[in-house]
Amino acid sequence: MSYDAVLLLGFGGPEAPDAVRPFLERVTAGRGIPPERLDEVGHHYVALGGVSPINAQNRALRAALAAALEERDHPIPVVLANRNSPPFVKDVLAELAGGGAHRLLALATSAYSSYSSCRQYRQDVGAALEGFAGLDVVKVPPFPDLPGFAAAAAEALVPILAEPGRRPYILVTTHSIPMSMARTSGPEDRWPTDPGTAGTYVTQHLAVAEAAVTLAAARAGVDVPPWRLVFQSRSGPPAMPWLEPDVNDVLAELAAAGVTDVVAAPMGFLSDHVEVVWDLDTEAAATAGTLGIRFTRVPTVGTHPAFVGGLAELLVRHLDATAPRPPEQGELCFGNCCAPQSRMGAPTDSRPSIQGVVA
Repeated sequence: MSYDAVLLLGFGGPEAPDAVRPFLERVTAGRGIPPERLDEVGHHYVALGGVSPINAQNRALRAALAAALEERDHPIPVVLANRNSPPFVKDVLAELAGGGAHRLLALATSAYSSYSSCRQYRQDVGAALEGFAGLDVVKVPPFPDLPGFAAAAAEALVPILAEPGRRPYILVTTHSIPMSMARTSGPEDRWPTDPGTAGTYVTQHLAVAEAAVTLAAARAGVDVPPWRLVFQSRSGPPAMPWLEPDVNDVLAELAAAGVTDVVAAPMGFLSDHVEVVWDLDTEAAATAGTLGIRFTRVPTVGTHPAFVGGLAELLVRHLDATAPRPPEQGELCFGNCCAPQSRMGAPTDSRPSIQGVVA
């Protein structure tokens, strides 16, 4: 199986103030989000100049990945394609097909399993492929167990844990999603039967958090600090159950328990985009300030060499595969993993989907 390019799939973001509202409308299309909520979120972008940092960050990741692959004797184009802003997936596929590409290896800029962080990207590509006969795309599965991911996240914590006399409480943050989406994340045979129980999405985050915090403590030469997985950036209607607790609620809880030093580690995200900058650096920091808590936010993995190197090694394994092997029971990114919205009681989503690749 030879590949003509690596397709780096991004969420996208506005790059000018007049692009904010169209971007938000694309993101929330068909979800019944009230206009006032779009106005509220739009204010976050406007307050930051109307430009999301995510596209520049993904361009930096694209360049770093291309360089890392070339260092590993795999010089292959790495092309960015976005879900919600230019360059759109369909336009990028058209350009690649026009240039003679036949097979692409896709990698989403999200490490975890869920409908919105994995399968929806597969559907985006599947829908965009209609009309491009002879172009095939396969997607690398989620990569929460990538050693370089936890190592890079740990390194951000080491300087803080190594400060003499400092013993902070670590809040590992990630994006909240509907409970129904969390329960049906990952392979279907791992879905819990209790509708109030989260599934693979949460399990993966807990594993990354434990590995990173434990490694950071070892490198700092201190005992493992107290830590907890918390959620941020909820955007759904109040009547719909989403993953909790919210980071701001936990800050209040910790303050009541006498905690005065908290570190937010956004391990659920790969880059310092608007939801990290606004929800943590602005809102959570303000909450901590009113509670008298010292609040520190460490960076995301971004283009940390350990993370980029791990991703490059992962891609090399797929690029070197001579043929895909059949999916095994419980394999990520195959069959009914990360159920489409129609299976979670939401409007039917019948768009075509590409499969994940196993190598």
